[in-house]
Amino acid sequence: MQALAYKAYGQVTQRTATGRSLEYTLFEQITHALQRVHDDGGANPAEWGDALYRNMQMWSIFATDLLSPENALPTETKSGLISLSEFVRRTSMQVLAGSQGILDLIDVNRTIMAGLDGSAASFEQGDN
Repeated sequence: MQALAYKAYGQVTQRTATGRSLEYTLFEQITHALQRVHDDGGANPAEWGDALYRNMQMWSIFATDLLSPENALPTETKSGLISLSEFVRRTSMQVLAGSQGILDLIDVNRTIMAGLDGSAASFEQGDN
């Protein structure tokens, strides 16, 4: 995941970040962007579209990595994250079509962030 995520979001230097901290930073940056556009009520359509696009792109990259044979996560964890990726895609399309749901995307990202920084039970323990 680290190599694909770094390539797409090179703002964090690969040599100083662990895979987990890099993933957390990506989620944090994109989640803040989603929260900003929600708080602004969609006043800036370009910023709104960019935040949704970046979130979908990040989840797509993670899903692709999860399907890789080199990914060492347990199968159950991979399945759960791939399902979340599909939820993010569907919800993003609904938001782009004018429906509510951006808070759901923010909540999903924050849940993943909590798992990455260790403040929540991991997906392996069944808290997904």
